[in-house]
Amino acid sequence: MPVNHPIYDVVVIGGGINGVGIAVDAVGRGLSVFLCEKDDLASHTSSASSKLIHGGLRYLEHKEFRLVREALAEREVLLAKAPHIIRPLRFIMPHQPHLRPAWLIRTGLFLYDHLGKRKKLAASKSIRFAASSSPLKAEITQGFEYSDCVVDDARLVILNALQAHELGAKIATQTRCISAHQQHGLWMVELQNAQGIYHVQAKALVNAAGPWVAQFIQNNLQQKSPHGLRLVQGSHIIVPKIYAEDKAFILQNEDQRIVFAIPYLTQYTLIGTTDREYQGDLDHVQITETEIDYLLNVYNAHFKHQLTRQDIFASYSGVRSLCDDESDNPSAITRDYTLAVSQQENAAPLLSVFGGKLTTYRKLAESALKHLAIFFPEMKKPWTATALLPGAENLLSVEQLIAQIMQTVSDVPFELAFRWAHAYGSRVWIFLQAVRTLDDLGQDFAHGLYAKEVDYLVEQEWAISSQDILWRRSKLGFQFSLDEIQVLDQYLLKLHLKRAQANAA
Repeated sequence: MPVNHPIYDVVVIGGGINGVGIAVDAVGRGLSVFLCEKDDLASHTSSASSKLIHGGLRYLEHKEFRLVREALAEREVLLAKAPHIIRPLRFIMPHQPHLRPAWLIRTGLFLYDHLGKRKKLAASKSIRFAASSSPLKAEITQGFEYSDCVVDDARLVILNALQAHELGAKIATQTRCISAHQQHGLWMVELQNAQGIYHVQAKALVNAAGPWVAQFIQNNLQQKSPHGLRLVQGSHIIVPKIYAEDKAFILQNEDQRIVFAIPYLTQYTLIGTTDREYQGDLDHVQITETEIDYLLNVYNAHFKHQLTRQDIFASYSGVRSLCDDESDNPSAITRDYTLAVSQQENAAPLLSVFGGKLTTYRKLAESALKHLAIFFPEMKKPWTATALLPGAENLLSVEQLIAQIMQTVSDVPFELAFRWAHAYGSRVWIFLQAVRTLDDLGQDFAHGLYAKEVDYLVEQEWAISSQDILWRRSKLGFQFSLDEIQVLDQYLLKLHLKRAQANAA
């Protein structure tokens, strides 16, 4: 066997939340791991979520008690693992008696409070709205309030990848898996990146390609998918902040679906999501006119301040890959995950991930490793439940970290210290080392983005393009003009050339 075909215990296809979750769990158990992602980490579904770590209150109506229980328990596990990118948030549900009776909602919230362990999050309660101060329409006089969490979804992916890398996993972004086939009891995996085609071998192959999971099995492996897949588009709109409170709203609609209105990046409100069957190009998913109308109509049915299309600042869409349960209603399709292991005689196993949700990625990974345990008898025990993600180490509180940053960097604005603390946690000191003023941070690209941070993202977090930095790692894309992006692109080009020359030497 050629020496340039390294053998890994596990090769993971897909750099979304499920792929990186499985990779970090596996490498932490002593397995050698290679992960490839055809684009950037979290560049598709995992960065197009509603940014929630939640139990899924509406899933109770579909009797998905196991999923809700697992998700509720995971809220506090993940909150402890990454308090810099995850925080508690109170949700307000205006009561619409003709949609769901109060007793049904109270029962659902009682289950929501008690199905999973709840230590840090406050319990639910009934509330009344004062007509003069409530942002809701005057006829909406009462409702309910409960707890869930919000998260920077793309950074959750990146932090898991970073932890996997630091434990020894190889993370290869901008690397497409062209094909894989069995050879001498191993998977021979053919990969392609900007430098060309190369191969690695795997004792087990994990297909965590998200919306591409069935397509990968059929086209790249030349096998039949063990499960059908339903592709469901979810879209969101972003508008200027529409109410002062730092609380989210969960809005009931006539079709029995719900829409969230969530505080986002201090100055915006995020409204979503939709559910529609999707059959288009998975690499170019865009919100439809029908979805825009739907979200605006649900919002306007509840709030005094009315929105029009002119208020929409931005939008994004993602495709959820759900295991086909033959439901007629996209909203009723299970959000639970299914793991399928296939193995021919004396051949290496294939594990494929169907479905799943952001909140339960860690439990999904544990379940995946449980399926693979028979093939790796020396594998260590589960470990991720109490392991802090990068940036949570030595972090007493985000508020204290913000204060420390402002004491160290004399002229840093609060908003910048706030963003750094929430994005990087204690890892912020890697690029703030020896920084005492903003001038020490190097080139200023605008809106609080400096060369020191850019260099860190390229060197430590696999950032290559301005899109990677502005939309998935910093969320500054809303503020940057085309001219400012061009300046950043020019800097990145020079930085990549310099790194390439250093590697060649």
